[in-house]
Amino acid sequence: MSNASWELQKAVYDTLAGMLTVPVYDDVPQGAAMPYVAIGDSTIAPAGSKTDDGEDHSLTLHVWSQYAGRRETKELLGQIKAALHGRPLVLSGHALVRLRFDFASDFADVDEQTRHGVIRFAALTNPD
Repeated sequence: MSNASWELQKAVYDTLAGMLTVPVYDDVPQGAAMPYVAIGDSTIAPAGSKTDDGEDHSLTLHVWSQYAGRRETKELLGQIKAALHGRPLVLSGHALVRLRFDFASDFADVDEQTRHGVIRFAALTNPD
């Protein structure tokens, strides 16, 4: 993974941890109380040109809730979208050209008591 990927993850974490009222985890502690947000997988693809070494990033976040119904999961997904979509996050050593909402989904987990929300963002970075 590139350094830009780590810088993007740190900026997303810092933004969400400062705006949400639920915990945000990179590594969810065993037995963590719900609701919470977990940073998920990311992918990177080259997006450079002859003059720069840009990268396209895909970053997935997960919402976990045991609220009876979909309300809490959907509200958290909405808060995450509002906190990140189009925001000019600052990355050390890299410029964030674009950060946009890609998709969101919510569904019942296999235990039928837990709701799982997934939200993905696409970003473009260039080295400073």
